Parts: sequence; structure tokens; C-alpha cells
Amino acid sequence: MTITEILQIADRLVFSQTGKHLDDLQETVIKGVWQGQTYQVIADECQYSESRVRDVGYKLWEILSAQLGEHINKCNFRSTFERLDLALSQFIDIQNSNDFRFCSYPHQSLNNDQKVQSNQQHPYCNLKEAPRINHCYGRENQLSTLSHWLEDRNTNLISILGIAGIGKSTLVRYFLDLNTQPFDVIIWKNLKLSQSFNFNITEILTNIHANNTENIFNKFMNLLHKKQCLIIFDNIEEIFIPEQLAGIYKPEYQDYQKIFTMITQTEHQSKVILVSQEKCTEMHCLDKQLYPIKYLELSGLDDIKILDNTGLNNQDSWLKLIRLYEGNPTYLKNIVSLIQDVYDGEVADFLEENSLIITQTMESHFNDLFNRLSSIEQQIILELSKSDQLISREDLKQKLPLSSVDFVKGLQSLQQRYLVTKIKEEKVMFKLSPFFREYVKNRCKD
Repeated sequence: MTITEILQIADRLVFSQTGKHLDDLQETVIKGVWQGQTYQVIADECQYSESRVRDVGYKLWEILSAQLGEHINKCNFRSTFERLDLALSQFIDIQNSNDFRFCSYPHQSLNNDQKVQSNQQHPYCNLKEAPRINHCYGRENQLSTLSHWLEDRNTNLISILGIAGIGKSTLVRYFLDLNTQPFDVIIWKNLKLSQSFNFNITEILTNIHANNTENIFNKFMNLLHKKQCLIIFDNIEEIFIPEQLAGIYKPEYQDYQKIFTMITQTEHQSKVILVSQEKCTEMHCLDKQLYPIKYLELSGLDDIKILDNTGLNNQDSWLKLIRLYEGNPTYLKNIVSLIQDVYDGEVADFLEENSLIITQTMESHFNDLFNRLSSIEQQIILELSKSDQLISREDLKQKLPLSSVDFVKGLQSLQQRYLVTKIKEEKVMFKLSPFFREYVKNRCKD
């Protein structure tokens, strides 16, 4: 199938839904993606911003998905069209303005063996639960690290960790856009949409694995062994118990704990990425060089590019604003909206307030986060919020009516939630996230 045929097919599909033919930029995006180019390369060639090219791409995939009844995205666009074998003159019959029938052969569902054979010939890529992103700035080192781990045969389980809004899912999604790793299967599962272990694992197995009498664990591990899979589980914290220490599984979701352990203890050729606000036991490793477990902890950004195209003024003040809000992309998105509405985009005027303003959206998020804490953690947080100075473990312990065991467990759990940071000076010191401290102080006043 030639690129000319692909453009003709795409043009007819887009016209059927929108009443408009492909414009020059849409054609350029299709050509570039067909040739395996990244959005950045396409943007450089056509002299548009990467975000503009990415947005055009997303809209194209949405239209093509709706018209063809297939989930289409950047990474599976070519393989899907090749699998459907859409020769323009032979295989498309337009019945109505938006109803396409592939009439080279009668439609019939594939049995499980045929599905396995089909997937062996064409990569299976399902990112329908992955986030839509526009930008990913300042993460070059993390992208390089992630690429290295995915190429390492000895690494099977990778965790991307950090406080909410820091860009964990964005990093992984952006990595998939930039890279064409040699995976047979790529699937993204968002546990905010469904936490059920049986539902999620069964859906992964559907259309990929041949039907047999094995139990669901054996089926899944057999899939990881036979095929080179990349499975992403996003929002892992959704399967942990609230009001307990970090990383404790809800009883009904302990099968996840079992499968994550099996992934690191059995021989296979696949990779699993866990994205979470909380670190659990399965994400730890004793020896980073020898263990098949890796984790990447994301901190805030320090790149003024994150504020490009926001309409803000006073660019010389942008870095100060970014650091004030800890380089958290989600916090900055909220505060940019406030600056535009109240200060007409003048960053300098906003900074003259000389205070850390927490928006209603941020406060709602922090309410949820605070309510997830155990009573032990809440006591430690309340004590830490009383001062913006670093405090030693010994001094903090003396101020709290907690047993040594409870205190140590609570302090570790807060670090695993990325609310408390350990700092090594002459002695080990701890500090509470400035943002969360401000929220807790306001909460105590109320």
C-alpha cells in the first residue's frame, strides 16, 4: 500500500465525518507518522509547534477510529491500516456518508487461534485509556533512563512515582509517542476507570491469547512469556486502602500484588510499568543493578518552556513562579488560569502578593490526599506544618505522642506518598512539601 493510497483513504474517511478534505498539515502528519517520525520531527519539518502537530494527530486518530470502528492512534496507525488492507479501489464500499464496509471478503469474527496468528503478524496497541497530552518539557534524562530500562532484558517491572500532577502518566505517554520499541503488544490500563483485577486482566487477554483451560494468572504469565508485551497500569494508588499506611492493598485487589510479584520472579520477555502516587513493597529492590525492578521518582520541572503559549507576561518572572509552585505542571496550570483571570496575565503583579495561593481545585485535591492518610501520618503532618524549618527525626519524634514503631512507619509512609522529603546535611533532616504545609495550616485555621 502506497502513501498516496493511504492519503486518499484518509481523505475520504475524514470528509465523510467532517465534510472537509485533508488540509496540508493533516497530510503532513499522516505522511510523517506512516514513515515512523515523531511529532517533534514532523513539527520541525513543517515549522509548526509540536503541540499543534500533536493536536492535529489526536483529532485525526479520533476521526479514523470512529469511521473504521477500530481504536487507532499514532503507534498503531500503520499496522492497523496494513492489517485492514485498505486498497482504495478494491476494498472500500461507501454505503452511506459515514458507513464503510470492507467488501473484499464477508465480515466474520475471528476465533481465538486466528486472533493469535493475526497479532503475531501485526503489533497490538491499545492506548484508549492513556491520557491525552500536549507537552512534555524538561524530562530528557528521565526519557533516556526509561528507554534504557525497557531495552534491558533483566528489567521486568518499572515504577514511575511522584506526587499527583507531577507528570508521571504524561512522561510514559510521551515516551510511547517518541519510541517504537519492538513490542508485540502495548496496552494501557487506567485503574481509575476500573480496579477489578479479573476485568482488567481478562480484557488484556481478550483478542491476544488463545483460549485454554489455564487460570487467569497462568494465562497472563504465559502471554508475557510468549510475546514481548509492554503493559502499563496507571493510577495504582486506586487499589490501596485509604486511611492506612501507603501501599497496602485493598483485600479485593490483592491479586494485583500476586501478579506484580510473579512478574519479577519468573522468566519472560515482557515489561510492566506501574504509575502511582504511592510506593508499595513490590516497587522496592535491594540491589538496583541485579534486581529486575526499577523505579523512577519524578520531581518538579525547572524549565520555563512549560509556560510557553500560556499568554502570560513578564517572562523574566516565570522561573520564580515555577519554583514557587514546585515545578508541578498541574499546579501551574491552575495558577496560570488564576493569573490570567485576576491579574490579566501579569506574573509580576501576582508575585507581588508574596504568598502561596492555593486554588479551589488544588484545595479539593489536597482534601482527598489528606483524607487518605492514616491517623499516625496526620499527626506527623500536623506537627511538621507548624514550621517551615527542616527538622531532625529525633526532634520530630520528641514532639509526638507516638510509639517508636508507629512514628517510624508513619514517617516512611509519608515519604512513600512524596509529601515528606528526606534531606541529608550534617544529619538527616525532614521537611514537608511547602504546598501541603500551606494547605494544612489553612485547614487547621478553619
